[in-house]
Amino acid sequence: MDGFWKGAALVAALWVAAVPGRAQTAGPAAPDYSQDANWLCRPGRADACAQDQTATVITADGHMTHEAFRRASDPPIDCFYVYPTVSLDPGGNSDLTPGREEFTVVAGQFARYAARCRPFAPMYRQVTLTSLHARMNGTASQPPDRAMPYADILAAWRHYMAHDNQGRGVVLIGHSQGSVVLTQLMQEEIDGKPAQARLVSAILLGTNIVVTDGADVGGTFQHIPACHAADQTGCVIAYVSFRDSAPPPPGGLFGRALDPLSQKIFTNSHALCTNPANLAGGAGPLHSYFATDFGAWAPAGFSWTRTPRTIDTPFVTTPGLLTARCVSNGDHTYLAIHVNAGTDDARTRDIPGDVIVDGRLFPDWGLHRIDMHEAIGDLVDIIGRQGATYAAGRR
Repeated sequence: MDGFWKGAALVAALWVAAVPGRAQTAGPAAPDYSQDANWLCRPGRADACAQDQTATVITADGHMTHEAFRRASDPPIDCFYVYPTVSLDPGGNSDLTPGREEFTVVAGQFARYAARCRPFAPMYRQVTLTSLHARMNGTASQPPDRAMPYADILAAWRHYMAHDNQGRGVVLIGHSQGSVVLTQLMQEEIDGKPAQARLVSAILLGTNIVVTDGADVGGTFQHIPACHAADQTGCVIAYVSFRDSAPPPPGGLFGRALDPLSQKIFTNSHALCTNPANLAGGAGPLHSYFATDFGAWAPAGFSWTRTPRTIDTPFVTTPGLLTARCVSNGDHTYLAIHVNAGTDDARTRDIPGDVIVDGRLFPDWGLHRIDMHEAIGDLVDIIGRQGATYAAGRR
C-alpha cells in the first residue's frame, strides 16, 4: 500500500510540473506568430495537418475496408489547437522547431478536424516530456519556465484574432497541458468577454474542468456552459477517461473538482464529463480512430485483429468496439470506456492507452494517452454540426 501512495504522490508531482503557471513577471519575448515557421498548421499549407488520415475500417466479423479522408475546401469555422506534453527537446521548455513527436501528435489528435474547420496549431515552448521523465527518474534537470507556455499561446491567439479570424467562429481544442493552457486563455480572454461571441465550442480533454453541482457553470468558467447537444454552440466538451474496469483510485488527481493551475479544491462541485457519444446523457458507441502502429504505447505483440493481419493505412477505426458513459464515483467524475469485443468478435479484445513508464502502470492517469483518439470521430462530427448552427445564426 505504501508503494501505491508513493506512486500517487509521484504522479501528483509530475502533473503539477507539467501544468503551466500564471505569468507573474515579464519573461522572454513571445515568438513572432506572423512567421509561418512558428505554426504547425495553417490553412492552405502542406504542413502537419496535411498528413495522411486514411483509415482501415475493421468490423466485428473481421472485414476490412479503406476509408478515405477529405479536408473541407471552404469550412465555415476555424479550429485552434494546443497540443499536449510531447516534446523530447532537452531542458525544461521546448524550442520552436517541430520534431517527429509534434507531427505525430497532430496526426493523431488534430489533423482529422480539417474535415470541418480551418486548422490553426501554433508551436509553443511547452514544458517538455524530457523534464518530466527526469523528475520520474529522480535525476537533475533544468527546471521549466512554467509561465512561458501560456505566454506563447496568448501571443498566438491574439495574432490569430487580429489577422486570421475576421469574425469567424472558432473551436478551441486541447489535450492535457494544451487543455490547461487553453483553460487559462478562456478565463482571461473569452469567458464573459466580447470574444465569447466567436466561440463555437471548446474541447478540453485530459484535465479537470470544474462545474458547480446542479449547474453547467461556476468553478472553472462563469459564462461558458457544458455542451448537451451537437447543435449547441458556445459550450464546453470536457472529460478524462478510464477503463470501466479500472476507475480512478482514491485521491487520484484526474476527474476531481481540482483546479490544475491553482491546486484549489472546489466545494459543492465536480469535474465536468460530457460524453461525445451521447451529449444528452447516457451511454453511446464511440467513433474512434487509432494509429495503426501504437509503438511504445502497445504491449508486445499487440494486433488490431485476433489473428494478426497486415494493415496498410496509418489509422484504424473499429465500429462498435468501444462504448462510453459518464460515471460519478466518490469524488471522481469521468468517462468510463468499455471494450465490447465478445467471443465472436474478430478484433482485439483490448486496446492500448494506459500510462506505463518503465514497465510501471500509473492508475491515476487512466486512458489519458487516448482521450482524444477514442472519440475523435464523434468530436469531428459534433463540431461539424456546431459549425453549421453557428454559421446559420450569423446569416
